[in-house]
Amino acid sequence: MQKLRENLHWYILGLLFVATILVWYAVAAEDRGGKLTVAFLDVGQGDAIFIESPAGNQIMIDGGPPGSVLRPLGRVMPFYDRTIDMLIVSNPDKDHFGGFLDILRAYKVGAMLEPGTVGASAEYKTLEELTPKEPAPRILAVRGEKLHLGGGATLEILFPDRDVSLVSTNDGSIVARLSYGNTSVLFTGDSPQSIEHYLVSLDGARLKSDVLKVGHHGSRTSTSVDLVGVVAPSMAIISDGKGNSYGHPHRETLETLAQFQVPVHRTDLEGTIILQSDGETIFVK
Repeated sequence: MQKLRENLHWYILGLLFVATILVWYAVAAEDRGGKLTVAFLDVGQGDAIFIESPAGNQIMIDGGPPGSVLRPLGRVMPFYDRTIDMLIVSNPDKDHFGGFLDILRAYKVGAMLEPGTVGASAEYKTLEELTPKEPAPRILAVRGEKLHLGGGATLEILFPDRDVSLVSTNDGSIVARLSYGNTSVLFTGDSPQSIEHYLVSLDGARLKSDVLKVGHHGSRTSTSVDLVGVVAPSMAIISDGKGNSYGHPHRETLETLAQFQVPVHRTDLEGTIILQSDGETIFVK
């Protein structure tokens, strides 16, 4: 006990030192320098995209399969931050929403945006039960909605533009375009080429984006020549699992991107891919 009293001031100094380090860590983490962050998390065969606006608001588009998202998410969010403003389910298949079950149990979530397609699995019913009902209810995605993320970043819903409750989960996928300054990212979920063609007919050159999140993990059923031609991306991101049983990304998709000389980044080869934008340029961090 006497020894403890003699060394107490050293223990106090040590605690103060650790506290100071943690405070400066928090300050550094919160200083976003006017940058938008978009992280394509390595969750294996699935999609999970973390977005943090220059104002610090955070959303996720998809959460990957069950049990896959918390570790990579913990590498892009400060350890002390346990809130996420919104979860967006691009489609209610487990490789897109499964990880949200883990997130809802570990983080405080503000709201959930979904396409309106019907998730048949028991896990999706659990997701609906876990999602907070108040103060923000579940929100249905509709073309024309604009989510103002803060700091000048905006996510615009391009599809669905109708009731998709009776169509397949892929056909009803949310398609959205994130813009910040002069930079943009197009997210296509698992939308098939038929929906891509439809959006090209509706929006044409307005789909132009710096980054294309390749549809359906690089499946040949998505990423048509028409879409890539009008989007004219400077890079493409494929979220897929190493050695997956589907053979994603398919050769046809890679050939289409090569035809337009689009550099490709893949989570199965590179792990989590983090992009940052200052409003003028967007780059891999």
